[in-house]
Amino acid sequence: MARSGNGHVDDQYGRTGGGRAPQTPGSPGSPGSPASGDRRQDLAHWQARLDALCAEHHVPGASLAFLADGTVHELATGVLHRGTGVETTTDSVFQMGSIAKVYTATLIMRLAAAGELDLDAPVVDVLPEFSVADPAATRAITTRRLLSHTSGLTCDFTHDSGRGDDCLARYVDAARGVALDCPPGSAISYSSVGYNVLGRIVEVVTGKVWDRALKDLLLTPLGLTHTVTLPEEALRFRAAMGHLGEPGRDPEPAPEWDMMPRSAGPYGRVIASAGDLARFARMHLAGGVAEDGTRILPEAAVALMRQRVVDCPDRWTVSSDGWGLGWTLYDWNGVQGYGHDGASIGQYGYLRVVPSAGVAVALLTNGGGAREVYAALCRELLAELAGVAVPEPFAPPARPPAVDLAPLVGTYRREGVVITVTERDGAGHAVYEFVDGMKDFSAPLRIDLLPVTETVFAGTGVGAAFSEDYMPVVFSTLPDGTGCVYIGMRCAPKVA
Repeated sequence: MARSGNGHVDDQYGRTGGGRAPQTPGSPGSPGSPASGDRRQDLAHWQARLDALCAEHHVPGASLAFLADGTVHELATGVLHRGTGVETTTDSVFQMGSIAKVYTATLIMRLAAAGELDLDAPVVDVLPEFSVADPAATRAITTRRLLSHTSGLTCDFTHDSGRGDDCLARYVDAARGVALDCPPGSAISYSSVGYNVLGRIVEVVTGKVWDRALKDLLLTPLGLTHTVTLPEEALRFRAAMGHLGEPGRDPEPAPEWDMMPRSAGPYGRVIASAGDLARFARMHLAGGVAEDGTRILPEAAVALMRQRVVDCPDRWTVSSDGWGLGWTLYDWNGVQGYGHDGASIGQYGYLRVVPSAGVAVALLTNGGGAREVYAALCRELLAELAGVAVPEPFAPPARPPAVDLAPLVGTYRREGVVITVTERDGAGHAVYEFVDGMKDFSAPLRIDLLPVTETVFAGTGVGAAFSEDYMPVVFSTLPDGTGCVYIGMRCAPKVA
């Protein structure tokens, strides 16, 4: 269930919610940070690890940047495009997918901190044209709930609203009456639609299109010269091409560089170098101050963004223990962290931040077994630089527990997806089927369910549609007692 935190940090941004005292990241020699001189960054070692892991897991190219002892270190390996052989360099740019959401969240928090936006006011107060299928639910959806994925808005409403500057306005209009995954405030359900609505709020409040507001309020003040939002801007740089293929084999260049419409920007299209992503993280670690001393966000706003708003029943899909206002939150055996994952067509990005150590790790890749490279490389880096023990990858136990599947059998539905759970010969199975506006997205996925606990299962048999060997399938319950299932961090309530 969604919950608000304690404290007063957000008083100036809305009527309710919580926060904690601002935290200053560790500096060299300070408690909780790498001690000066005991772990010098051995760039040759990390370059060798990056090279070896990408070769082992068939990742054509990758860029790695990590912030330690106040310095951003940048490395690169492989090629940007297997068809052309163009080399990956540290100034290469990658599509970062959903990592864009943190940039949009930062924009929103800057407007709220300036008194231009109330996080707890209904969205319709800013966007009168906004509505969902349930009129009462429409009034219950606030900016704060959009930021924390607790609005109930679905994730996968797809609509190409064109290339014009009115693309977000047209997208929000097209989404009028869209069904909710769950009632607002009842649970977390990952929502790209919600972040497009946030992007439109930015436009209305600033009077600028989202792309321009991002440049003027964040990218330029931060000096992020290798961060853009539009394909024609990416052509100024060495741009990575996504690659697709079967696991365990060298992938081939994707048929298109980018399949997302322009309106996907606020939730899914910020294009950047790994170094620029690490510099963006450094601003958050520095309490909202850019490297040159420019204040981007108040310390209170920075702290509020990583204050836990809601727990995640699915703790494995994106390694999340909870969610703040934009950030995915992690608890690594008592060490707190935050970050975000992202994916586009054949490109995958990962950002992990450890505030107590002043460490950030950004990894951007263009295909192949990117998840495996991330799992190994970030585990080693965070252990070395921040003393963090990252949990092992999600998998079923050697001896799965006996589970009564009967209460879980049934049909679950969210916008565009129907999930049918059955039991045969004591084993669980699920069919994940795309319907309505999503019906041509993919053939139905047939998933075998291996028990991890009584409510958590490792899904197998999904093939190349997912990047890990096992896909988390997590059953939970909404506050009104309705059962639900999480696949891909999306909440699907039980309907039959």
